[in-house]
Amino acid sequence: FTSVKLSSLRRHLKIHSDEKRHMCHLCPKAFRTATLLHNHVNTHTGNKPHKCSECDTAFVTRGELSRHRRYKHTLEKPFKCTVCEYSSVEASKMRRHVRSHTGERPYPCHLCSYASKDAYKLKRHMLTHTGEKRYECYVCQARFTQSGTMKIHMLQKHGENVPKHQCPHCSTFLSRKSDLGVHLRNLHSYMEEAVKCRDCEAAFHERYAFLQHRKTHRNEKRFRCAQCSCTCSQ
Repeated sequence: FTSVKLSSLRRHLKIHSDEKRHMCHLCPKAFRTATLLHNHVNTHTGNKPHKCSECDTAFVTRGELSRHRRYKHTLEKPFKCTVCEYSSVEASKMRRHVRSHTGERPYPCHLCSYASKDAYKLKRHMLTHTGEKRYECYVCQARFTQSGTMKIHMLQKHGENVPKHQCPHCSTFLSRKSDLGVHLRNLHSYMEEAVKCRDCEAAFHERYAFLQHRKTHRNEKRFRCAQCSCTCSQ
Protein backbone atom coordinates (compact mmCIF):
# COMPACT_ATOMS: atom_id res chain seq x y z
CA PHE A 1 0.00 0.00 0.00
CA THR A 2 1.25 3.48 -0.89
CA SER A 3 -0.32 6.90 -0.50
CA VAL A 4 0.54 10.53 -1.10
CA LYS A 5 -1.22 11.47 2.14
CA LEU A 6 0.19 10.66 5.58
CA SER A 7 -3.35 10.56 7.01
CA SER A 8 -4.31 7.85 4.49
CA LEU A 9 -1.26 5.79 5.45
CA ARG A 10 -2.13 6.09 9.15
CA ARG A 11 -5.70 5.05 8.43
CA HIS A 12 -4.46 2.08 6.38
CA LEU A 13 -2.07 0.95 9.12
CA LYS A 14 -5.04 0.49 11.47
CA ILE A 15 -6.17 -2.54 9.47
CA HIS A 16 -2.96 -4.31 10.56
CA SER A 17 -3.51 -3.47 14.22
CA ASP A 18 -5.46 -5.64 16.67
CA GLU A 19 -6.28 -2.59 18.79
CA LYS A 20 -10.05 -1.99 18.97
CA ARG A 21 -10.64 1.16 21.03
CA HIS A 22 -14.14 1.99 19.77
CA MET A 23 -16.69 0.14 21.92
CA CYS A 24 -20.35 -0.45 21.03
CA HIS A 25 -22.68 0.69 23.82
CA LEU A 26 -25.37 -1.83 22.77
CA CYS A 27 -23.33 -5.05 22.66
CA PRO A 28 -19.82 -6.33 23.59
CA LYS A 29 -18.28 -5.73 20.15
CA ALA A 30 -15.39 -3.30 19.58
CA PHE A 31 -13.88 -1.82 16.39
CA ARG A 32 -10.64 -0.33 15.11
CA THR A 33 -12.17 2.89 13.78
CA ALA A 34 -15.05 5.23 14.63
CA THR A 35 -16.50 4.71 11.12
CA LEU A 36 -16.71 0.94 11.60
CA LEU A 37 -18.38 1.48 14.98
CA HIS A 38 -20.86 3.96 13.47
CA ASN A 39 -21.80 1.46 10.74
CA HIS A 40 -22.19 -1.28 13.35
CA VAL A 41 -24.47 0.83 15.58
CA ASN A 42 -26.68 1.43 12.53
CA THR A 43 -27.30 -2.33 12.40
CA HIS A 44 -28.73 -2.10 15.93
CA THR A 45 -30.86 0.97 15.30
CA GLY A 46 -32.00 0.03 11.80
CA ASN A 47 -30.70 3.34 10.43
CA LYS A 48 -29.82 3.07 6.73
CA PRO A 49 -28.57 6.51 5.64
CA HIS A 50 -27.31 5.55 2.18
CA LYS A 51 -30.26 5.42 -0.23
CA CYS A 52 -30.20 4.22 -3.82
CA SER A 53 -31.24 6.92 -6.32
CA GLU A 54 -32.70 4.33 -8.74
CA CYS A 55 -34.87 2.23 -6.38
CA ASP A 56 -36.27 2.27 -2.85
CA THR A 57 -33.42 0.29 -1.27
CA ALA A 58 -31.28 1.81 1.49
CA PHE A 59 -28.06 0.60 3.13
CA VAL A 60 -26.04 0.98 6.32
CA THR A 61 -22.74 1.79 4.54
CA ARG A 62 -21.67 3.58 1.38
CA GLY A 63 -19.81 0.43 0.28
CA GLU A 64 -23.01 -1.65 0.45
CA LEU A 65 -24.77 0.96 -1.69
CA SER A 66 -21.95 0.89 -4.28
CA ARG A 67 -22.11 -2.92 -4.50
CA HIS A 68 -25.90 -2.80 -4.82
CA ARG A 69 -25.71 -0.32 -7.72
CA ARG A 70 -23.16 -2.46 -9.56
CA TYR A 71 -25.11 -5.69 -9.06
CA LYS A 72 -28.60 -4.34 -9.74
CA HIS A 73 -28.31 -1.23 -11.92
CA THR A 74 -25.01 -0.46 -13.69
CA LEU A 75 -23.80 -4.12 -13.97
CA GLU A 76 -20.31 -2.63 -13.94
CA LYS A 77 -17.34 -4.90 -13.11
CA PRO A 78 -14.47 -2.48 -12.58
CA PHE A 79 -11.99 -4.96 -11.09
CA LYS A 80 -10.26 -6.91 -13.88
CA CYS A 81 -7.73 -9.73 -13.61
CA THR A 82 -4.40 -9.09 -15.38
CA VAL A 83 -3.84 -12.83 -15.97
CA CYS A 84 -7.19 -13.97 -17.40
CA GLU A 85 -10.50 -12.49 -18.54
CA TYR A 86 -12.14 -12.61 -15.12
CA SER A 87 -13.66 -9.37 -13.83
CA SER A 88 -15.53 -8.62 -10.62
CA VAL A 89 -17.96 -6.21 -9.00
CA GLU A 90 -16.00 -6.27 -5.73
CA ALA A 91 -12.30 -5.78 -4.97
CA SER A 92 -12.40 -8.52 -2.31
CA LYS A 93 -13.59 -11.09 -4.87
CA MET A 94 -10.81 -10.06 -7.20
CA ARG A 95 -8.21 -10.56 -4.44
CA ARG A 96 -9.54 -14.09 -3.84
CA HIS A 97 -9.53 -14.80 -7.58
CA VAL A 98 -5.89 -13.68 -8.00
CA ARG A 99 -4.90 -16.21 -5.32
CA SER A 100 -6.15 -18.96 -7.65
CA HIS A 101 -3.32 -17.91 -10.00
CA THR A 102 -0.63 -17.36 -7.37
CA GLY A 103 -1.55 -20.31 -5.13
CA GLU A 104 -1.34 -18.02 -2.12
CA ARG A 105 -3.26 -19.20 0.98
CA PRO A 106 -2.78 -16.49 3.61
CA TYR A 107 -5.27 -17.89 6.16
CA PRO A 108 -3.71 -20.93 7.90
CA CYS A 109 -5.43 -23.06 10.53
CA HIS A 110 -3.49 -23.06 13.84
CA LEU A 111 -4.71 -26.59 14.66
CA CYS A 112 -3.81 -28.48 11.46
CA SER A 113 -2.07 -28.05 8.10
CA TYR A 114 -5.13 -26.57 6.35
CA ALA A 115 -4.78 -23.09 4.81
CA SER A 116 -7.33 -21.09 2.86
CA LYS A 117 -7.29 -18.33 0.28
CA ASP A 118 -10.09 -16.46 2.06
CA ALA A 119 -11.07 -15.83 5.68
CA TYR A 120 -14.62 -17.17 5.32
CA LYS A 121 -13.46 -20.65 4.29
CA LEU A 122 -11.03 -20.74 7.22
CA LYS A 123 -13.87 -19.81 9.60
CA ARG A 124 -16.00 -22.59 8.12
CA HIS A 125 -13.07 -25.03 8.42
CA MET A 126 -12.61 -24.22 12.13
CA LEU A 127 -16.06 -25.70 12.81
CA THR A 128 -14.60 -29.12 11.98
CA HIS A 129 -12.33 -28.69 15.03
CA THR A 130 -14.87 -27.22 17.45
CA GLY A 131 -17.62 -29.67 16.47
CA GLU A 132 -20.18 -26.84 16.46
CA LYS A 133 -23.18 -27.74 14.28
CA ARG A 134 -24.90 -24.48 13.35
CA TYR A 135 -26.93 -25.77 10.40
CA GLU A 136 -30.16 -27.67 10.98
CA CYS A 137 -32.17 -29.73 8.49
CA TYR A 138 -35.69 -28.28 8.37
CA VAL A 139 -37.20 -31.70 7.61
CA CYS A 140 -35.69 -33.98 10.28
CA GLN A 141 -33.72 -31.50 12.49
CA ALA A 142 -30.37 -33.26 11.91
CA ARG A 143 -27.51 -30.82 12.49
CA PHE A 144 -24.31 -30.16 10.46
CA THR A 145 -21.13 -28.13 10.72
CA GLN A 146 -21.42 -26.76 7.15
CA SER A 147 -24.37 -25.50 5.11
CA GLY A 148 -23.20 -27.42 2.02
CA THR A 149 -23.28 -30.72 3.93
CA MET A 150 -26.78 -29.93 5.16
CA LYS A 151 -28.03 -29.23 1.61
CA ILE A 152 -26.53 -32.50 0.31
CA HIS A 153 -28.23 -34.33 3.20
CA MET A 154 -31.60 -32.75 2.35
CA LEU A 155 -31.35 -33.72 -1.31
CA GLN A 156 -30.19 -37.28 -0.62
CA LYS A 157 -32.44 -38.10 2.35
CA HIS A 158 -35.61 -36.15 1.72
CA GLY A 159 -35.88 -35.83 -2.09
CA GLU A 160 -39.20 -34.22 -3.03
CA ASN A 161 -39.83 -33.10 0.55
CA VAL A 162 -36.97 -30.58 0.38
CA PRO A 163 -38.27 -27.02 0.86
CA LYS A 164 -37.63 -25.04 -2.33
CA HIS A 165 -37.54 -21.41 -1.14
CA GLN A 166 -34.57 -20.12 0.87
CA CYS A 167 -34.77 -16.90 2.84
CA PRO A 168 -32.27 -14.35 1.46
CA HIS A 169 -31.49 -13.12 5.00
CA CYS A 170 -30.98 -16.36 6.95
CA SER A 171 -30.57 -20.11 6.38
CA THR A 172 -34.31 -20.92 6.59
CA PHE A 173 -35.89 -23.00 3.79
CA LEU A 174 -39.65 -22.99 3.19
CA SER A 175 -41.89 -25.19 1.03
CA ARG A 176 -44.13 -22.48 -0.44
CA LYS A 177 -43.46 -18.98 -1.71
CA SER A 178 -46.36 -17.71 0.40
CA ASP A 179 -44.68 -19.17 3.52
CA LEU A 180 -41.51 -17.32 2.59
CA GLY A 181 -43.49 -14.07 2.42
CA VAL A 182 -44.92 -14.67 5.92
CA HIS A 183 -41.43 -15.51 7.22
CA LEU A 184 -39.98 -12.29 5.76
CA ARG A 185 -42.79 -10.17 7.24
CA ASN A 186 -42.61 -11.76 10.69
CA LEU A 187 -38.85 -12.02 11.13
CA HIS A 188 -37.04 -9.68 8.74
CA SER A 189 -39.28 -6.63 8.30
CA TYR A 190 -38.20 -3.34 9.88
CA MET A 191 -40.07 -2.45 13.10
CA GLU A 192 -40.54 1.23 13.99
CA GLU A 193 -40.40 0.46 17.71
CA ALA A 194 -37.25 -1.37 18.75
CA VAL A 195 -37.48 -4.60 20.75
CA LYS A 196 -35.29 -4.36 23.84
CA CYS A 197 -33.40 -7.24 25.42
CA ARG A 198 -34.42 -7.83 29.04
CA ASP A 199 -30.93 -9.01 30.01
CA CYS A 200 -28.79 -6.20 28.55
CA GLU A 201 -29.02 -2.80 26.85
CA ALA A 202 -29.30 -4.14 23.28
CA ALA A 203 -32.26 -3.09 21.13
CA PHE A 204 -33.31 -4.33 17.69
CA HIS A 205 -35.58 -3.20 14.85
CA GLU A 206 -35.65 -6.69 13.29
CA ARG A 207 -37.19 -9.65 15.12
CA TYR A 208 -34.71 -12.16 13.66
CA ALA A 209 -31.71 -10.14 14.92
CA PHE A 210 -33.39 -9.95 18.34
CA LEU A 211 -33.95 -13.73 18.48
CA GLN A 212 -30.35 -14.42 17.43
CA HIS A 213 -29.15 -12.03 20.14
CA ARG A 214 -31.28 -13.80 22.78
CA LYS A 215 -29.35 -17.01 22.07
CA THR A 216 -26.19 -15.30 23.37
CA HIS A 217 -27.79 -15.18 26.82
CA ARG A 218 -28.52 -18.92 26.97
CA ASN A 219 -26.81 -20.54 29.97
CA GLU A 220 -25.27 -17.16 30.76
CA LYS A 221 -24.48 -16.98 34.47
CA ARG A 222 -25.14 -13.30 35.18
CA PHE A 223 -25.91 -13.60 38.90
CA ARG A 224 -22.83 -13.62 41.11
CA CYS A 225 -22.72 -14.32 44.84
CA ALA A 226 -21.24 -11.45 46.88
CA GLN A 227 -19.73 -13.90 49.41
CA CYS A 228 -18.00 -16.43 47.12
CA SER A 229 -17.22 -17.19 43.46
CA CYS A 230 -20.54 -18.95 42.73
CA THR A 231 -22.46 -17.72 39.67
CA CYS A 232 -25.98 -18.69 38.55
CA SER A 233 -28.16 -18.28 35.46
CA GLN A 234 -31.24 -17.42 37.59
